[in-house]
Amino acid sequence: MSILPVAQSCSAKPASGTPRNSALQATEIQPSKGLFDIGMGEIWRYRELLLVLTKRDIQILYKQAALGAGWAIIQPIFAVAIFSLVFGRFAKVPSGGVPYPLFAFAGVLLWTYFAEAVRRSATGMVSDAELIRKVYFPRLAMPLSGVIAPLLDFALGFAVLVCLMIWYGTVPGWQLVFVPPLVLMTSLLALCTGLWLGPINVRFRDVKYTLAFLIQVWMYASPVVYPLSLVPENYRWVFSLNPMVGVIEGFRWAVLGTEMPGFHSLVISFIITAIPLFWGLVFFKHMERIFADTI
Repeated sequence: MSILPVAQSCSAKPASGTPRNSALQATEIQPSKGLFDIGMGEIWRYRELLLVLTKRDIQILYKQAALGAGWAIIQPIFAVAIFSLVFGRFAKVPSGGVPYPLFAFAGVLLWTYFAEAVRRSATGMVSDAELIRKVYFPRLAMPLSGVIAPLLDFALGFAVLVCLMIWYGTVPGWQLVFVPPLVLMTSLLALCTGLWLGPINVRFRDVKYTLAFLIQVWMYASPVVYPLSLVPENYRWVFSLNPMVGVIEGFRWAVLGTEMPGFHSLVISFIITAIPLFWGLVFFKHMERIFADTI
């Protein structure tokens, strides 16, 4: 059995000749076989570790917080209250035929999840530097847990959105079935962003300081507090190159029944998410060999 240093890009599997029912199993750590050996099978073998990391991230977030998970509800409510006052009452921003608080809450809810998932997936490896130095496990589990953990906050916020819909008498239609695919696309986009920024953050800590600014600029470049209809029609295709445009517009349509987003916006969001996600997995797998030495 050959063991390679854990700092290198590698994959693990039970060593040949070791009984599967043995109390102690030897694990053979091998180098990656080619550029596209991403090692997704390891994530399934280490699924219990992924659950542990996700549970730990949730517990750490609300540790010693007096309101606990209540912050997942308070933050979007206060943000929507401010947006409703500034953009809904003063600026008279159109809201697609639904009350502006509902319009804004749907956008803020999805964006808050996306922003938190990006932040966790991009900075998690530096935060868990000691774990990376000492123990072998598929490093991809860390950005994955960073994307999965904020789904709890999203679920709590979605329950508040349902209550607001009842208050305003808004009844969702059949298009509600598209909510899970749109949330999944948001998760994949957040994971894609974390796969690119995470390794760069290990090498250059500037990412930590620019990430908040990047997310803020990205938010105002997305139709979170305003509809896509405000953008001149000639420039909408350029605006739709932002993959969050189609996702946010689609989420509002699925939940509130606003105007259906253009098919091209959803296609662009899918393509711009899928292709960088694949190459992000390749890039992350290639860069993980230096994590333990650089971090």
